[in-house]
Amino acid sequence: MTAGTVPGTVPTWEPVVGLEIHVQLKTRTKMFCRCANGFGGGENTQTCPVCLGFPGALPTVNRRAIEWTIKLGLALDCEIAPQAVFARKNYFYPDLPKGYQISQYDLPSCTNGKVLVPTPDGDHEIGIVRAHLEEDAAKTTHVGGRTGRIGGADYSLVDFNRGGTPLVEIVTGPDVHSSEDARRFLQLLRQTIVELGISDAEMEKGTLRVDANVSVRPEGSSELRTRCELKNMNSFRFVAQGIDAEVARQIAVYESGGEVVQETYDFDAGSGTLTARRSKEEADDYRYFPEPDLVPVEPPAELIERLRAEVPESPARRIRRIEAELDLDRAVVLVTGGLDGLWQETVAAGADRLAAANLIANRLAGVDGSAVDRAELAKLVEARDRIPRAALDEALAKVAEPGFSAAHYLAQEAVSDAAELEPIVTRILDANPGQVAAYKGGKEGLLGFFVGQVMKETGGKANARAVSELVREKLQ
Repeated sequence: MTAGTVPGTVPTWEPVVGLEIHVQLKTRTKMFCRCANGFGGGENTQTCPVCLGFPGALPTVNRRAIEWTIKLGLALDCEIAPQAVFARKNYFYPDLPKGYQISQYDLPSCTNGKVLVPTPDGDHEIGIVRAHLEEDAAKTTHVGGRTGRIGGADYSLVDFNRGGTPLVEIVTGPDVHSSEDARRFLQLLRQTIVELGISDAEMEKGTLRVDANVSVRPEGSSELRTRCELKNMNSFRFVAQGIDAEVARQIAVYESGGEVVQETYDFDAGSGTLTARRSKEEADDYRYFPEPDLVPVEPPAELIERLRAEVPESPARRIRRIEAELDLDRAVVLVTGGLDGLWQETVAAGADRLAAANLIANRLAGVDGSAVDRAELAKLVEARDRIPRAALDEALAKVAEPGFSAAHYLAQEAVSDAAELEPIVTRILDANPGQVAAYKGGKEGLLGFFVGQVMKETGGKANARAVSELVREKLQ
């Protein structure tokens, strides 16, 4: 009998997920040659005999890539190997011109790390088995077919610009037990990478890629069952959806009396379907052996200590610190959005903590926080309920522009006079009897609808708080 089950009953299943994250480093040149490393160049214009695998071409190591890998390992609380060895990973595919990939195998640069993921139930530790340095493969584009993948494609094109770029592969332990765990971990990891300045870590551009190894087991069991790998998921949301789909598939297989076969799957987020690609390879299939043209990497102790001093405070620690002033959800949004520094300095400039957090998290995502004048933003936070909505929207759209001043917008007063607003509110309520009835029936979320209609009627010049209070009063 398996632990956690009772004969004759259907077990409750627990997902067991390990993640493989590939991070393309933004060094100026590629890993083993002097070709430019960058996104957006014309196809096959950033190549040379080394990265195209011509006979007789010899690799030379990119020092910056090694230093950045060590720095990432330190940020992930890894042990840094006194000696790391590059190896040849042998396999044949159109995007690999040499017939092998230069990687690290049994002696990687970074091992035995961990990331603490803040959750409502405490910190969840995700183990980092290894972080190793390798060269990326070229990019293959499958033309024709419905999905843009090799199955059903008319033909494939290979762009070797990406081939040979420095790539760090981060491998977690089987410590992720839900799609939400995976999403939270990946958000923290990405923010860590961005703050180190070693990669843009953008999934849309392929500078961050995630594969998931998924299995299930009866809850309460410690066994590790057969796993399947999910590939080609280009957002954290799709990673979570793919994990949920594969977990459901495996549970259905076991509960129908079958056995899961170790395979690799593509996940199509549009249809929510999984398509088997091939059986999953094991390490022996790659016939690893040490790269004879490269010497071992032996980082001196003083280099490691210098890099350790450059590692900033972790996102997880900042989340816990900010949680004490706000709450966990707001702290996660601010930190993983890279907005917590802007929030802290805006509060220091006089803004209310909660109001500043809400405005920054909801309205300034994607804004370059370093370009924002904190004092001017604090003025907008303080006046957010007094100035017209349209004026606030315009101000926030321009807040990162050089020389921005809030004075022009602060001079505009929102309409708060109940005598002026009451006829408009009455007209809106009379025009929407169905929504009024629904609100009185318990759907209080419709309050936002009524407020929005009044704001639209007044061109955004009404005081939203005054409108809300007036609507509530009339609907009592």
